[in-house]
Amino acid sequence: MQAYEKLLLENKAWAGEKIAHDPAFFTKQLKQQTPDFLWIGCSDSRVPAEIVVNATPGEIFVHRNIANQIITTDFNSLSVIQFAVQVLQVKHIIVCGHYECGGIKAALDKQRSDLTLVNNWLMHIKDIYRLHEESIESLPTLEARINRLVEFNIVEQVYKLTHTPIIQQAWKNRQGPTLHGWVYGLEDGLLNELVSLTPHHAIESIYQYTDLIAG
Repeated sequence: MQAYEKLLLENKAWAGEKIAHDPAFFTKQLKQQTPDFLWIGCSDSRVPAEIVVNATPGEIFVHRNIANQIITTDFNSLSVIQFAVQVLQVKHIIVCGHYECGGIKAALDKQRSDLTLVNNWLMHIKDIYRLHEESIESLPTLEARINRLVEFNIVEQVYKLTHTPIIQQAWKNRQGPTLHGWVYGLEDGLLNELVSLTPHHAIESIYQYTDLIAG
């Protein structure tokens, strides 16, 4: 059996189990989605959003990329954020990274000339490392340095959300969503919150849109 065929069989088993427990399970999914959460996570296959929080389909709107970044020139992630905030009216945005992240580890290493696109993507993490180099390099092991940069990166991405007109407009107009930075432990499967920002958070003036500041 090919690997992809196993996935199709598992899908049939999963669908059958859901219907056995609730015959209307999929019928209810036909309604318009109304999730309370936008999850911006890492593409790492070991950290699937819905599974680690035991969510059901329809509860979480998900976007994933390498090292869970919000890059203001990335139209993919920005369009997801805009749709989630302005159309779905999510109440919370969760940026979730994980310890031992391969993207973070790669950003701490020298670049490879054959991975031009990856280099460009990881450059933003290298910038975060440069800002916190002394704190990171004071740690005794590579694993500790990687995990500290994981944390710095998550916090930075949460603050980057506040720099977008999407969030500033939503905070002014509807006093939401709340922003969260979470880190996931591969060794124990547990999530921990590193930072939480409400619409009352004071955005640094250099990042403010003058017509969007909540008053």
